Amino acid sequence: MKRVVITGLGPVTPIGLGAEAFKQAQRAGKSGVKPITRFDASHIACRIAAQVDDDLSPWVDPKEARRIDRFVQLALAGTALAAQDAGLSDADLAGERVGTLVGSGIGGMQTWEETSQVYVSRGANRISPFFIPMMIANMASGQIAMRYGSTGPSNTVVTACATGGMALGEAMRLIQLGEADIMITGGSEATVTPMAMGGFSSMKALSTRNDEPEKASRPFTASRDGFVLGEGAGIVILEELEHALKRGAHIHAELVGYATSADAFHMTMPAPEGRGAAQAMRRALRSAGVNPEQIGYVNAHGTSTPANDLTETQAIKSVFGEHARKLAVSSTKSMTGHLLGAAGAVEAIAVAQALEDGILPPTINYDDPDPELDLDYIPNAAREQQVEYAISNSFAFGGQNAVLVFKRFS
Repeated sequence: MKRVVITGLGPVTPIGLGAEAFKQAQRAGKSGVKPITRFDASHIACRIAAQVDDDLSPWVDPKEARRIDRFVQLALAGTALAAQDAGLSDADLAGERVGTLVGSGIGGMQTWEETSQVYVSRGANRISPFFIPMMIANMASGQIAMRYGSTGPSNTVVTACATGGMALGEAMRLIQLGEADIMITGGSEATVTPMAMGGFSSMKALSTRNDEPEKASRPFTASRDGFVLGEGAGIVILEELEHALKRGAHIHAELVGYATSADAFHMTMPAPEGRGAAQAMRRALRSAGVNPEQIGYVNAHGTSTPANDLTETQAIKSVFGEHARKLAVSSTKSMTGHLLGAAGAVEAIAVAQALEDGILPPTINYDDPDPELDLDYIPNAAREQQVEYAISNSFAFGGQNAVLVFKRFS
């Protein structure tokens, strides 16, 4: 089976744009969580979020931006950064051997909210003809393909918070099957909006630590009280190994395994003891041909919610047994917040960087350990530690789980 490597990293995150800025921010333990500034959130229980405040105009023309939703703008910026990191020109990304598979958990939420206000105040005849194509979740893949002339396989994953991980896994399979040489893949999300914030707040899913925003995302701690909503994109260039070597590409890491599972349990709660998550991890390890003892690092889903952090810890113990005590585990959501459909792809970028440089990202705000959660969560400071294999977990509402397995490339 064809081998698949990562040659381009395009993170667009609340803690940094581009591979180098994102890497340095992780290693410094930087938090991207701040009070919401885009709208009046005073009437919402949670008034903090992890926003991307950087100017996107270097990658997205302001005129074009008026006709595409923010989640697509973020994805286009991430693609440009990933292509630059991979040393690929626009011409290199054209043609039928280059595919696009970029997902979004929710899609054009901002467009939907703004248009609903137009409908209520001015009527259906005043709705923009761009409303539907701006809102639909497949438009990130579509716009990227149009931007570069990539006419190969094109698809979209919509599996809530597992979207980014599943997108990479499905893109890997397309390359393994010989359907493409290069896949532009990942996830994008832009849901720091009044209705999204209100909806998640009504579910009691969000942290209400409004007075200490930088400390609000605190996975695996005793005082965790919910996740912090974030926005951003993670775009990755996956490439068939021989194709990458032939052009002299710099290879960050190898993607060697992938699996999904369903909890089949509840709309929002994880299955007891993380049964579905454990199943996905075991299947991903089998698909990679890797023993549990070979894994050195787990980038956890680690949302900072009471239920998720407990069941994920239980799932890791179930899969790894005694080796779980030797694993390094961390949640980069402690810094970025939860980017929903972009989370798994952004976290895949973090794993690739950790394997390449031998520096594992920390779980920040880890100052009051939960006695029930007793693994090594890389507390508060990045750690120099070379590992050969790592996994990244992504779990979603609806009980959909995705796990990726990465290998250090040498």
